[in-house]
Order: sequence, then C-alpha cells, then structure tokens
Amino acid sequence: MAEKIVLAYSGGLDTTVAVKWLTETRGFEVIALTIDLGSQPNLAAIRKRAIRAGASRAYVLDARRPFVERFCWPALQAGALYQGQYPLATALGRPLIAQLLVEVAAREGATWVGHGSTGKGNDQVRFDIAVGALAPHLKVLAPLRDGMSMTRDQEIAYAHSHGLPIEVKPESPYSVDENLWGRSIEAGVLEDALLKPPEDAFLWTSPVESAPDPSQLLELAFEKGVPVALDGRGLPAVDLVAELNQVGGRHGIGRIDMIEDRYVGIKSREVYEAPAAVILHAAHRAMEELALEAEAAHFKAAVAQEYARLVYQGKWFTSHRRHLDAYVASTQRFVTGQVRVTLHKGTACVVGRSSPYSLYQPRLATYSAGDQFDHQAAVGFIKLVGLPVRTQAQVQGTAVTEPLLKDDGHVVEIRPGGLESGLAEPVLAATLPGIVDPDLGR
Repeated sequence: MAEKIVLAYSGGLDTTVAVKWLTETRGFEVIALTIDLGSQPNLAAIRKRAIRAGASRAYVLDARRPFVERFCWPALQAGALYQGQYPLATALGRPLIAQLLVEVAAREGATWVGHGSTGKGNDQVRFDIAVGALAPHLKVLAPLRDGMSMTRDQEIAYAHSHGLPIEVKPESPYSVDENLWGRSIEAGVLEDALLKPPEDAFLWTSPVESAPDPSQLLELAFEKGVPVALDGRGLPAVDLVAELNQVGGRHGIGRIDMIEDRYVGIKSREVYEAPAAVILHAAHRAMEELALEAEAAHFKAAVAQEYARLVYQGKWFTSHRRHLDAYVASTQRFVTGQVRVTLHKGTACVVGRSSPYSLYQPRLATYSAGDQFDHQAAVGFIKLVGLPVRTQAQVQGTAVTEPLLKDDGHVVEIRPGGLESGLAEPVLAATLPGIVDPDLGR
C-alpha cells in the first residue's frame, strides 16, 4: 500500500506538478490541502484541479477567522514587528497551515506531510519546525527542495505531457505571497536594493501621488488589546481587517520597503503591503501609551522584539512563545478604549485616544489652573535621583574630559575623531551670543 502524504496545495503550477510528481516518481498517495487565509477566491476550482492532477482526496478550508483571531491578534497585542517594520503576515500564516497539515495527516493516517517551499527561504524552516513540534513522528518533504528540481519551463512541459490542469499565464516578475494580514513581494527588479519598487509590484495600495487629497478619520475600539469596532460598528475580525486593508490601501498606507535579515543567514530586499496591520499597530501602540505604566511599557518593547523573532523563525509552537503570551495577556487587561487615526497620503497618524483605564490624568499633567501635581516634591525626588551622580563626582571627579569654553569666551569645536586621534585640533567657533555677558547667570 502506498504511503500517504498530505501536501499543502495552492493550486498553482509548482504544487500541481508536485501532486503528479509525488504520485509518479515517489509512489505516494497524495492528499491535497488548500487553506484560504484571504487569498484563495475559488476554493471549489482549486479542489477540482487537485483531483485532476492525481490527488486521492482534496481538503479545502476557509481558515481566515482562526488566522486573524488566533495568530494575528496575539501578535498585534504583543506589538510584534520584525526588525521594527514587518508585521509578519506570511510568518504568521505558516504555523496555522502546519497545524492543519498535521491534523489532516492524523485524520487520514498519513505518515508524511509536504509543502511547496524552496531551499533558500524562511518558509521551509517554519513548516519543518512547526510540524516537528506538533507531530515529531511525521516526515516532511518539500518537492521543490527535495528532488523535483525543475525550472518553470520544465514544469510547464511536464504538466502538458501529463495532461495536468494548469493555466499557463505570463510569468510574474515577482514572487508574491499574500493573506489577510499582508502581501509580500520579492525577486525580479526588486533585488536591486537601490531601485524604487515599480508600481506594478503593488496591488493593494495606491501611490501617494494618486491617494485622495482629503484625509479620512477613523475611530477604532479595542477590548483588552483586541480590535472590536470600526467607526462605532462592531465587526467580526475578518471583516474589520478586510475593510481596513481597503480603506488604508486607498490612502496609500501600508507600503514597507526593507532589507531583511533572513533566518537562513542572508539579507533580502523585501517589499510589503499591509494597510490594516500598519493602522492597527499604530492604534494599538497609542492605546498602550494610555494604559500601560512606564515599567511595563519599557519591558514590553523587549518582549515585542522577542515575540517577532520567534514568529519569524518559525518557533510559534514552543513553550517560550506560550510564556510570552501569558505575559502579554497580563499587559492587555486594561488596553481598552478608543483611538482616532487620520489617514492621509501614505501615513496613519494617531490624533486622539481615550480609555476608562487611562493612566494619563489631566489634573496631574496640566500646566493650567487645577494643577494637582506637587511641585515641591520634585526637589526631594531630584536630590535622591541625583545622589549617586553627585557622589561619583565628589569621589572620582566629573565626566568632563575637555572644557567647552575658552578663556576668551569662544567655544571649542571638536572635529569628528576625538582629541585622542590627533585629528581633532580645536577650532575656535563664533562667540555665542551672551556667552561673555557679565550678567550671565545672575
């Protein structure tokens, strides 16, 4: 009896050829699994294509809701942006796909799972690690990495010779992956890091030049760090993200152009479109500014970086990520309220926020009448905060290594390189206004 393999099947050329190749060359019984995370408009047609290509069964699943609620929302609450920019759209989708591969394999009695990653990218790491974390007994095979080794023209010829149901379209100049949380674009002319991305690389976002001139004001409501409403309308997670993608994209918001440190050890020029994610991260940060006390906000910034690193590296199904989730959940208890965001010409600017749990108290912050801050308490506070600095100065001397003021009232200008380098001959700068004023300091 042939061994069963569950193959993540997109319906494109690579995975359609892979179905036949796995059956014919490797002798597998192939079960196709297609998952919609927001980029598969015709699941029925994809299922028929998988069966015609030789799959014994074909699962087609709409997983948009669990994707947003179980993967995107936790990453948003954590503030996870890889290298401070990338909202991890593709990286967040891979563990969900891996989990469903494992679940279908268990249902079908399969001993293998397969995916369409190449041997150069991050996705192979994410899939392989996730499957190993969930089902260590399963074996993983990636045809494009593990033996299929065909060029695009060879794949087309193979498909035609085997009567596979493919539509040969003009080859895209880019490699694209997309889901509800974002669209990634790479390769082709984008590999020239100096070149501005051509407009044909973008699908979701308008160029700034053609974005509407009038700005648009949005109000987002959060409950415990999770977006729940847009402009006063309670919306399901999928609908909220989809609407923000549409509105934000119209205003040119969500374009990201970065040099990314891939986990496999190379740098890659990556271009993204993520209107909803960019808007929601900005709004969520504003909500946290109100609700988190300073110590938590400071530490959570480090947690956000660590969370993003784990997701990017495919380590979603680890105890470390669950530990971070527990901390993040605690920080989000009071991240509830409204945030107003203005969209205009490629920017999403927070212009207002409110929360019943706000730690911003006007009676303490105001400089006007009604100020309740104890100004005299600041004197003792500063004395204690500055005590170690004064003690060090008294015992070990000050940290000043070179005076700025010359005897003639001029200021020394130090050239780059420092005094020790021999490249920093003092140069007399213009006398500062009032610097030798005899009344100075009175």
